[in-house]
Amino acid sequence: MDTQEKMNEELKATVEEAVENAMEEPTETTSAEGEAPETEESEKELSPEEQLQVQVDNLTQELDDYKDKYLRLSAEFDNYRKRTMKEKAELILNGGEKAFKAILPVIDDMERALATMQKATDVEAVKEGVALIYNKFIQILGQNGVKTIETQEKELDTDFHDAIAIIDAPTEELKGKILDCVETGYTLNDKVIRHAKVVVGK
Repeated sequence: MDTQEKMNEELKATVEEAVENAMEEPTETTSAEGEAPETEESEKELSPEEQLQVQVDNLTQELDDYKDKYLRLSAEFDNYRKRTMKEKAELILNGGEKAFKAILPVIDDMERALATMQKATDVEAVKEGVALIYNKFIQILGQNGVKTIETQEKELDTDFHDAIAIIDAPTEELKGKILDCVETGYTLNDKVIRHAKVVVGK
């Protein structure tokens, strides 16, 4: 084989080797690119099933949060209810404490008056003492919101008065008006606690 043929053979061998290498590179590239889809797949949006699972997880977390808030509010309301019931019970039990303490001095005066009556000879002095105690008692009632219902020559008002009898009026001006009060009525902070029993003229 001459030199020219030898060179042609070497060139042919080189070309064939290059072709083989070129054919092998796509395989490596394909292999390299074969890994790329995995990366791209990981960066793709989640599948519908996965999206649904994420929503379920989020809703479950929200539900847990709302449940925790509900339990806290329920516990706070229960404590508030118990505290309110306790305060109401104490108010019912001891609500009259202020009024009772206010009338204790009147009881003291009555005790002293009773002791004085045992040896008193001046009836007028006893009457005056009893009148003073009565006025003091009425004053204390007024300080605690208790007031007497006015009746004398007032128009009959069924919101405050209870007519137990009707008699002839002595004058025309007194017709339909209260002539006498048989039992005094009272209001507590403007609320009627006992109607006045009255006699009305006709």
